[in-house]
Amino acid sequence: MEILIPLLIVFPFVAAAVLSLLRHAKAREIVMYAASVIVMLLAGSLLVLWLQNGAVSVSFYVETELVDGAMLVVELFLMVLVTVLCARRHRYLIALLSIAQTCLLAWLDLWGPAVKENAHIRVDGLSLLLCLIVAVIGGLICLYAVGYMRGYHHHHKDVQDRRSFFFAMLFVFLGAMFGLVLSESLMWMDFFWEVTSICSFLLIGYTRTEEAVHNSFRALWMNLLGGLGFAVGIAYSSAVLHTVSLSEVVSLGAAIPVALLAFAALTKSAQMPFSSWLLGAMVAPTPTSALLHSATMVKAGVYMLLRLSPALCGSLTGQMVALIGGFTFFAASLLAISQSDGKKVLAYSTVSNLGLITACAGVGMHETVWAGIFLLIFHAASKSMLFQDVGAVENALGSRDIEDMQALMLRLPKLASIMVIGIAGMFLAPFGMLISKWAALKAFVDADNVVLVLLLAFGSASTMFYWTKWLGRILSISRVRLAHDVTKPNEWVSLYIHAVLMVLLCATFPLLSTWVVEPMLTGMFGESVQVLTSDNMVLMIVMLCFIFLLPACVYLFTRNLRHTYVISYMGGANAGDNNHFIDALGEKKNLQISNWYMTGYFGEKKLLLPCTILSTAVLTVMMCMILVGGVLV
Repeated sequence: MEILIPLLIVFPFVAAAVLSLLRHAKAREIVMYAASVIVMLLAGSLLVLWLQNGAVSVSFYVETELVDGAMLVVELFLMVLVTVLCARRHRYLIALLSIAQTCLLAWLDLWGPAVKENAHIRVDGLSLLLCLIVAVIGGLICLYAVGYMRGYHHHHKDVQDRRSFFFAMLFVFLGAMFGLVLSESLMWMDFFWEVTSICSFLLIGYTRTEEAVHNSFRALWMNLLGGLGFAVGIAYSSAVLHTVSLSEVVSLGAAIPVALLAFAALTKSAQMPFSSWLLGAMVAPTPTSALLHSATMVKAGVYMLLRLSPALCGSLTGQMVALIGGFTFFAASLLAISQSDGKKVLAYSTVSNLGLITACAGVGMHETVWAGIFLLIFHAASKSMLFQDVGAVENALGSRDIEDMQALMLRLPKLASIMVIGIAGMFLAPFGMLISKWAALKAFVDADNVVLVLLLAFGSASTMFYWTKWLGRILSISRVRLAHDVTKPNEWVSLYIHAVLMVLLCATFPLLSTWVVEPMLTGMFGESVQVLTSDNMVLMIVMLCFIFLLPACVYLFTRNLRHTYVISYMGGANAGDNNHFIDALGEKKNLQISNWYMTGYFGEKKLLLPCTILSTAVLTVMMCMILVGGVLV
């Protein structure tokens, strides 16, 4: 494992360097395919070796002076890069955030207080789970990106073709995520943390339009603000606790560093009031959206919170994290109701589900962390698939508006079927998202947290509302213009694997709980608690049977039926073609049926600013209470 770990982290950076130099399209695509498969194989091999060594937490690399020096040089280079880019756009305050953070870490590395020598890498169940998510989901997104970007530049001729840079940044992202989730040293983790922030900045601004540039800088300053909090937390741990080991900081449970690390995680996971950076990422090409929303950036934030969860349990910091997460889940669910843009619905859904994972980590109980880990798994697979599917539908229809997806099951049946699987995975039983929400609700009730119970209950109702609208639009039947499917073969490979993966995750849910998640939690909390009882297992098996029995029953009962065209009931005024009706004056009018988005109640203009102000006030007050209390103690 000592050789495989650096190989897993370094290989994506090497692949990125090669891709950045390649200009021949065919050679570039071959490298993309090969590198994606190799990343998956390396992550799988690391898992196998870890299992063969007893599946216990292991640590590596205590003496790392050479690597530390190289990281410091790269950090200084990134600081200069950000400063130059900010100066060109007159964003000087953003540059100051980068300079302050880098200078603080450089001082700690060169002249800071002595700290206890610890391993810099740790491999355990949670870090390997994130490695697999990054490798499999991220690798599939890279495969998808090859065909998608070919069609993207065919349809967007005004955008400069910088595919070599784009593909390189995808792999830099993967390498940084591997380094982040495997790091035990907070110094190393912060380095990879900042690499992901700058990668997202560069990818969001890929098209170089004014909107893309504006959104990229917004993502940059929000994540650099969290990064500065991260750096201050490291400085406090070095000066007061004399350690930069994440596990030691968690075990000591010191309020100030835990709060600062949690603050950084809240910005990275796009919790309110920092949600706007993730929503703005939609201006980037679909592979960027899929990667940011499923396997990388946002998962780094919730990964950190799950790591901190034992220290968050019962603390004021935990209450802050849980309250911000629960409120984000509820508010983003309401905001999603008013959206008809498919990507924007997915973006608000991502923010909402990340809020629920954040709330679970904030409560910090065995059951809530169990639910949070499963939410993370199912959300990564489902959201990556949905973003890719919406991108493919947009290429075929020329629109990603939900209203334009009327009768998609007839027009683009394969893409529609995959979309149905993804949507069902987000809110229907027995898919893991719903089971995990149930477990979280039970844990919130057991913890007597009335506020989180209410936020979860009403947020889940809102979730059902917007997913049902979308699902109904896809499955509705009407006479519409057929569409030409332009999805490339490599895009289909990614979409089909995602769909199969979703079904397999559902079918193996009890096994994953017993063999994967429970041992992981035992290592984190030092005790084993059975979340899924035998009765729950029986119920899930029954629901799984219905998934396969219902389609079979429908086929058996309808295979001999004659297909009859029946006109819709329109109060007696159907013109006979299902597309027109006769009004009270006897005139023929075009029939238009659409969903109700209630923008007057839940639109961004109504809710977004008040939610941002409220969450900012709560976060500011509670952070001040934690920091003042920590200093006084």
